[in-house]
Amino acid sequence: MRGAPLETARRSFIGQRIMITPLRPTAIAMSPAQVFAWLLASLLLFAVFVSPNPAAAHAALVKAEPVDGTVVATSPLKFSLTFSEPVSPLVLTLVRPDGSSLPLTSSHLDGQTVEIDNPQPLGQGTHVLSWRVVSEDGHPVAGSLLFSVGAPSAAPQAAEPVDWLVRSLLWSAKVALYIGLFLGIGGAFAIAWLAKGGRDGARFAAIALLLGLAAAPASLGLQGLDALGARLHGLVLPAVWETGFATSFGWTAVIALAALVLALFSLILPRAARPLTVLSLAGAGAALAASGHASAAEPQWLTRPMVFLHGVGIAFWAGALVPLGLALWRKALAASAFLQRFSGSILPVFALLVVGGIVLAVIQVETPSALLDTAYGRLLLAKLALLAFLLAIAAFNRWRLTAPAASGDGLAGARLARSICVETLLVLLIFGVAAGWRFTPPPRALAIAAAQPAIAHFHTPEAMAELTITPGHTGQVAASILMFDGNFGPLDAKEVTLVLSKPDAGIEPLKRPATKPGDGTWRVDDLVIPLAGTWTARIDILVSDFEMTKVEGPIDIRP
Repeated sequence: MRGAPLETARRSFIGQRIMITPLRPTAIAMSPAQVFAWLLASLLLFAVFVSPNPAAAHAALVKAEPVDGTVVATSPLKFSLTFSEPVSPLVLTLVRPDGSSLPLTSSHLDGQTVEIDNPQPLGQGTHVLSWRVVSEDGHPVAGSLLFSVGAPSAAPQAAEPVDWLVRSLLWSAKVALYIGLFLGIGGAFAIAWLAKGGRDGARFAAIALLLGLAAAPASLGLQGLDALGARLHGLVLPAVWETGFATSFGWTAVIALAALVLALFSLILPRAARPLTVLSLAGAGAALAASGHASAAEPQWLTRPMVFLHGVGIAFWAGALVPLGLALWRKALAASAFLQRFSGSILPVFALLVVGGIVLAVIQVETPSALLDTAYGRLLLAKLALLAFLLAIAAFNRWRLTAPAASGDGLAGARLARSICVETLLVLLIFGVAAGWRFTPPPRALAIAAAQPAIAHFHTPEAMAELTITPGHTGQVAASILMFDGNFGPLDAKEVTLVLSKPDAGIEPLKRPATKPGDGTWRVDDLVIPLAGTWTARIDILVSDFEMTKVEGPIDIRP
């Protein structure tokens, strides 16, 4: 009724009962447009100053000692793995020729290199060095390399099958966390700022928030399991939780928990609902910006705020759907005002979502072909298809049903409520697709990995050489050769020739003379490698008119 005191809800979460206590109305100091503008400015500042430190791209192995596929004369004293960015080791294992595993527990970081101590001499045969590290974007990266001591033998099995139970639970927990962050926090915000005192959808928002509160720590533990490659029963181990928290997702879980709690208190304490929901909405955006592929992309000054604002926009839009739909379905007195406020605010939010989504998609995908050629791109296409359907429904609601429903047309209001239900189901499907990105590196990261060089070391008593082929895959490449004498001193050569061959594919030696640009290296620029696999590289070094030294060994070229 007009002029009647507003009633706000004080909840008592005992069973599913809601106790309503009349409270004094609070004055509205700003218009909705002013509130929205102030909110976006505040949230952007929050994203820039509160979000964790920037991270680099998805990690890729760029160099290893021993080199993958090589045969060494004696047992190595240590191993080293160099990545394209700093990493933290999680699990390091050596699989011996008889199939037994030797945990490698002593390692240290030297910049982007993991130095690993070999605890015991190795016998003859082929060994597998299996590694699992966590990159700075919070995602585990794993791989293996083979080397032989003395002579090759049958390669032992090192790879473990994917634990689909842990993967499925991790995906489910991510979806539940999205429900809490977007539908729960967004719903609480809509009730506080758009509903004009209405409480429709408050119970749903509370349930979504409680689901998110359960999903955040569950995601953290499952993140630790996935990072360590452990089974589900490993959740009882403190090391699993420590590992999950040590990744950048640890910040996401902490910020998400704080945001969810603030939103829950906003439902219990209506007088403080508005400032609490502003903080919780900021926390939702900050939680998303704290980890993940998109937040780890460069340039950080652009991607993190874009992720932040994209998340805030999703929460504003998706969170208002259920409270608004219920208000229309129940024909609540405040439904018309709720609808008008939402309709008046959604266009700038929609513009924010479109701009943020386009910027992040361009950065992550880089080339149109990656939309079909990569799992990440195909998931993005699936999300875009669902989003296009969702936007079509939203546009129909906005231009055909909103005006008559706001003017009191009961039939239009019922149709709009049913349409909003379909929108909500589509939003849940989009959450499911987005959660799948957790297991698919973006094309940007794949391109960075593909651009990494192939590196090999060759040595004889007279000379040593380091051969670097950039990029380390098939096609047009450039080779760089750094040489030393047998005592690690400089080796001054008159001529250097690079010889590449692949006898198992019938490719006879490709000979290319190297030039010396003056930086201490020798280079070969006009080089094309047609096939992937292990090539034999030989470096012919003309030391003088009467002395020729040759070093050779294998080098692996990626497809």
